[in-house]
Amino acid sequence: MKKLTRDTVGLPDFPPAEADGGGVFALSSHRRAREALEFGLSVQTSGFNIFVVGADRSGRMTATLEYLRQAVAERPVPSDWLYLNNFREPHRPGPHPLPAGRGRVFRAAMEALLPQIREALNKALGDPEFAKQIEAENDAVERRMAEGMEALRGAVRERGFELLQSPQGMQIVALDAEGQPVSPDGLDEDRRAELEAQAREVNETLRDLKRDTAQRQVQLAESVGQMTRRVAENAVGGLMDEIEERFSAHDDVAAWLAEMHRDLLENFALFQPRPEGAPWAPGMAPEQRYAVNLLVDRAEESHPEVILEPDPSFERLFGYVEYRQSGGVLETDFSLIRTGSLHRANGGILVLRAENLASMPGIWTALKAALRDDEIQITTQARQSVLPIAGAPNPVAIPLDVKVVLVGAPNWYYTFFSVDPDFQTFFRIKADVDTDMEADEENRADYTGLIAKMADDYGGLTVAPDAVTRLLAMAARWSGDRRRLTAQFERIEDCLREAAHLLDPPCVGEVSRAAVDAAIDARRGRNARIEDRLHEQIAEGTLMIDVEGAVIGQVNALTVRDTGDHAFGTPSRVTARASVGRRGVINVERDIAMGGPIQQKGAMVIQGFLAGHFARRYPLSFNCSITFEQSYGGVEGDSASLAELIAILSDLSGLPVRQDLAITGSANQRGESQAVGGVHHKVEGFFRSCSDRAPLSGTQGVVIPHANEAGLVLRDEVVDAVAAERFHIFSVETIDEALELLLGRPAGEADENGDYPPDTVYGLVAAELDRFDAMLRGRRDGESEEDVALVAEA
Repeated sequence: MKKLTRDTVGLPDFPPAEADGGGVFALSSHRRAREALEFGLSVQTSGFNIFVVGADRSGRMTATLEYLRQAVAERPVPSDWLYLNNFREPHRPGPHPLPAGRGRVFRAAMEALLPQIREALNKALGDPEFAKQIEAENDAVERRMAEGMEALRGAVRERGFELLQSPQGMQIVALDAEGQPVSPDGLDEDRRAELEAQAREVNETLRDLKRDTAQRQVQLAESVGQMTRRVAENAVGGLMDEIEERFSAHDDVAAWLAEMHRDLLENFALFQPRPEGAPWAPGMAPEQRYAVNLLVDRAEESHPEVILEPDPSFERLFGYVEYRQSGGVLETDFSLIRTGSLHRANGGILVLRAENLASMPGIWTALKAALRDDEIQITTQARQSVLPIAGAPNPVAIPLDVKVVLVGAPNWYYTFFSVDPDFQTFFRIKADVDTDMEADEENRADYTGLIAKMADDYGGLTVAPDAVTRLLAMAARWSGDRRRLTAQFERIEDCLREAAHLLDPPCVGEVSRAAVDAAIDARRGRNARIEDRLHEQIAEGTLMIDVEGAVIGQVNALTVRDTGDHAFGTPSRVTARASVGRRGVINVERDIAMGGPIQQKGAMVIQGFLAGHFARRYPLSFNCSITFEQSYGGVEGDSASLAELIAILSDLSGLPVRQDLAITGSANQRGESQAVGGVHHKVEGFFRSCSDRAPLSGTQGVVIPHANEAGLVLRDEVVDAVAAERFHIFSVETIDEALELLLGRPAGEADENGDYPPDTVYGLVAAELDRFDAMLRGRRDGESEEDVALVAEA
């Protein structure tokens, strides 16, 4: 047993360390993560994406983003990406890369080109000479047709017939002597037969004439088409040659321009004036057909982007196809393809919050597919529940070259992602941020530099040296170990900013130690409503806690409550009641399903300890129920197992337990005390319960495991009370030391026969257990088990 002093229980007073500007990743808690990030970024092989794991407020996101942006600052900027019309398969528009900034230049060049093409074509095709040439060709065909018809009529007239135009087409009729048409019914049989023969001959001649005319019209159309194409080529050839030459260094776009050149000559009529109000067929308007959809424009960038996507929905991550209403219906085309975060991060880094991605399993599956195939596929996933839109594009995928960095708390890494068999295929690098770090000079220097930077970023403030010392002490308190500093430096930043607002005038000048202390007190006051209410109930006696006297089978255990923004300790009464029986330890919380698995384990460990000490010659002969009194919300953890064991031994031995002492700690089966968490909150909780009742008696205090001594980073009022001997803190290594302190009697050591001295705790417990066993076996007082066996044998 050891009684602790002021120097070992208060906030550490770290000696000054020269500020270092190494940044967050210079801290040893973040160094492992930095090295993992460095390695992950250096490996360009597929699958070496990164998961940054860190506790809340440890800068896992802000520090990661800062580091990633520094890492890409010297890397070359990746390509622009365009979507252009696929003339052969309009529903499959293709992606085309261009060097950064050239996409904007190409789009502007195309926007300027189309009006020039329209003007050149309209001027060339509207030339009077060109119109005369086409008219002459057309007149020649019509003249040939007219001449053929006239020759046919002359031949028919020579035979006494005439060709007439009727609604049914060209007909042949007979003429009388005066040259008037005669009805076929007025003709004799010979003349009628001659008319029919002549009609057959005329029809054959007409068919030949029409066939010849049709061929000539086809030839005319071809000739006119060739003439028009030559005129169009002469009109736009120079314009197209110029832009093709301008972008000839970019093979992909140059090939598309050649395709456009051919398509333009086949569809030059699209540029000619149209009747007002005449609708365009889908995809045929020149400004739409030859549009440039600049999907990713990097003209303003000097290096790859680090994109943080806060809402990784399918559309925001992979892009989407937009729709517009036209005439009451939806329509779309390749120019309405919209970018996603993966497009903007392509060639750089995409950062996602793990919790957001975990809430969207479908997105996680799609992201794995993109990483597997190294491509970004835009689909109309959002519209899968509606009928397909006619003409909706199905864009060709864009090649993907991206490093994905997931950032999240450990629970997301271990409960969602790591259980996915594909996870290690795509995220082979874990960048793990430690929860705390050694409070050595190097880390203190880095921390000091970080505090100075925080203050400077918050309006050019400075921080007084004693204020830095106080903030470092709080970093040790929040780590729960006076030898370490918390890696949750954002909590320090919050404290610093709150202190800055308490300056006069606010946020101006130097942050003092007094301002830091005031900020800490103010925060505790804001967040401690539940703590204050519970301690009021203890002071009023609503929650029954004795802080004086001694009671058999009753121990003040210590618990920690965490409301999310505030953690605090309170005492909790543990009681034990023993009786004759064979069940051993009866954990009330387990029997009513209010005890967690760790709490239940602690009770079973106690059973093992008791069996090892008192059941070497005969079974444990007792029932003993243990419980946390006035506990209605469940119990978890084994940090009260020392208290539970003392309560059991007290009730079996009949020795009362001091109520002016509280105890925390876990016991193993050998009776050794084991470290527990939140010990500083627990000490402060019992201190408050004592000081709220009346002035401290001078005997009150707390017993903690020896292994928790370094975890005592207590508030000043507790430290002052310890220094003045008004409150005491003891550390123990075994249950035996704790028993002597709380029961006022040595625990006792067994002799070679396994018997304990009768006036010790264990001796009294053994005697009581022997009495219980006698009652169960029918033994008389003073009669041994061997005596009973001999009597039975006789």
